[in-house]
Amino acid sequence: MVGDLKHGRTVHSLARLLTLYNVQLRYVAPPGLGMPDYVTQYAASQGIHQEEFSSLEAALPDTDVLYMTRIQKERFGTPEDYERACGHFIVTTHLMTRAKRKMIVLHPLPRNQEISPEFDTDPRAAYFRQAEGGMYVRMALLAMVLGKC
Repeated sequence: MVGDLKHGRTVHSLARLLTLYNVQLRYVAPPGLGMPDYVTQYAASQGIHQEEFSSLEAALPDTDVLYMTRIQKERFGTPEDYERACGHFIVTTHLMTRAKRKMIVLHPLPRNQEISPEFDTDPRAAYFRQAEGGMYVRMALLAMVLGKC
């Protein structure tokens, strides 16, 4: 999981969900935006091995699923604080030459600069398929709530 792990509700719930499976969690975040203690403590209590990395390059070679998140501008007090947190971890086609050929890259969208648009055509870019699947799940939930199924 990469990006604003402190504020990202998707990574908080995903980390908790993944404790139901035999996985290892790896975190890459700018200074001050790491995964909150309550999430890492819960994962640890479930026997999940966790690692923190200061660079995406270091985490990439042994990662099977890369879950990117955006740095959330609205979470910062000043534009300068936001700018300091941005641009540390960007998926590019060049960077991904270091990744596994069967890896997938996910992102809850919308994205800012954390995934280069040139990477969109790479077969490992699964975020648009992820968004499409999420749309169908929301449609089904709405249909259930409205009594249409």
